[in-house]
Amino acid sequence: MFGPPLDFSFKCLSSMADVLGEEPNTGLRPLKRSAERKFCSRALRLNNNIITELSGLHSTVHALLSQPHQLAWLDLSFNDISHIDTALIELEQLRVLYLHGNSISRLGEVDKLGSLPWLHTLTLHGNTLETEQGYRGYVIAAVPQLKMMDFSAVTNQERRMARIWHQPAHRHKPTKPSSDT
Repeated sequence: MFGPPLDFSFKCLSSMADVLGEEPNTGLRPLKRSAERKFCSRALRLNNNIITELSGLHSTVHALLSQPHQLAWLDLSFNDISHIDTALIELEQLRVLYLHGNSISRLGEVDKLGSLPWLHTLTLHGNTLETEQGYRGYVIAAVPQLKMMDFSAVTNQERRMARIWHQPAHRHKPTKPSSDT
């Protein structure tokens, strides 16, 4: 059975290596540990720190969790992350990902998250990319399985519009008859 989230928020952590040197915050429910002394949780909170990159995320998750492949909820909000690291793509069971309040500036970074088949909740507001025209539609098109984005439900209408507006440009071009006759 899985226990409460493993909470490393507000610890001034700047790297994944820093996480391993800290004890998690205690909450109302006690943390559960396996026989190997690893934590029995499917949720990891690394929010409100000063993390800039996610190198070492994979090894950190494996060192902390008794079933690292079952990580389903990851909170990286309010850090200083500037790009979506491929380390996130390795978390194949990820369902909830909070990235709001970071420094991600390119909409194209979101494309990487489309390969996470179970990702249904994503936050990106508070990043520079939020100011890009078509931001919400682009994210919905890039991660079509989303049910919630920035704490707001994704509607069927938004899905339809995202599919239309974010198709590759060559699909919209009419074919011209050849003038070689």
